Amino acid sequence: MLRRIFLAAAGGFKTVIGGQALIEGIMMIGPDKKSVVVRKPDGELEVKTEPRTPLKEKYPIVGLPLLRGIVSFCSSMYNGVTALMYSAEFYPEDGEEEEEPSRFEKWLDEKLGSEKLSGAVITLSMVLGILFSVALFILLPTALGGVVSRFLPGLPVWGRNLIEGVLKVVIFLAYLILCSRMKDIHRTFQYHGAEHKTIFCYENGLPLTVENVRAQPKHHPRCGTSFLFVVIVVSILLSSVVFSFIRLENTFARMGAHLLMLPLIVGITYEINRYVGGHDGALCRAVRAPGMGIQRWTTFEPDDSMIEVGIKAFIEVLPQVEGSDKW
Repeated sequence: MLRRIFLAAAGGFKTVIGGQALIEGIMMIGPDKKSVVVRKPDGELEVKTEPRTPLKEKYPIVGLPLLRGIVSFCSSMYNGVTALMYSAEFYPEDGEEEEEPSRFEKWLDEKLGSEKLSGAVITLSMVLGILFSVALFILLPTALGGVVSRFLPGLPVWGRNLIEGVLKVVIFLAYLILCSRMKDIHRTFQYHGAEHKTIFCYENGLPLTVENVRAQPKHHPRCGTSFLFVVIVVSILLSSVVFSFIRLENTFARMGAHLLMLPLIVGITYEINRYVGGHDGALCRAVRAPGMGIQRWTTFEPDDSMIEVGIKAFIEVLPQVEGSDKW
């Protein structure tokens, strides 16, 4: 702990521990443990902590550059959906009552078993989430760019690339702003703030108390929101380069090309964020700046009860070997 406090005082300690805001809860993931803490309707905390083994320890090949970014993204999606569905179990929709399972549900449970069925539902939810994101932030701008280009005959390649790029950014920002105005999502974004503040408090070498955490900034430079924004920026730059050499006028052909480039985009983005997250030079701060700005719509001030959830989840995943969580 003393070594970590010294590093923090020198501005050099950054932890790999990260998390995600849930429905009235927070998930934290450390080097060897994952914890989900939910504030139940009765005010008590429900804590679920599990050991975890990074996939690269079982299969070293997934730790290679670019490939590790794709694996990390899929793993984060799966863990996030799993934790979100778990937290939702404590907060059924208003008026929702316990119902007798349908024949189809009974048949699925009999054939697959509850664990396999749950895994299938989580996998399906993750796939649908990825498809929704790809359709909204990648395919829709491409389709709209095709529509606009029909009204601008003779539009150069760089012009269409520019239109699609602007549309990607506008749609992404509009989506975040609209979500932040929804009451339930706004509250989830408050838990997002609690997650960031807790991590900042730890990185600054301070005891994890409500008072210390409350005083920390709510915008964190290694936030997942920044990752998503960089994904969009990388997709704009990469597609501009590719489409400058491979001229694709057909909208559906461009959509297909975007899908083929997506794994590479995710891999490149991960490497950029990995480097930028561990350095504090002027260029790195410039790369982080847009993501920090976007957090004004995805991260809000938490109340003390939310901070307590963040502290509990964070403490649960602290590694036994001090320093093993260094970025």
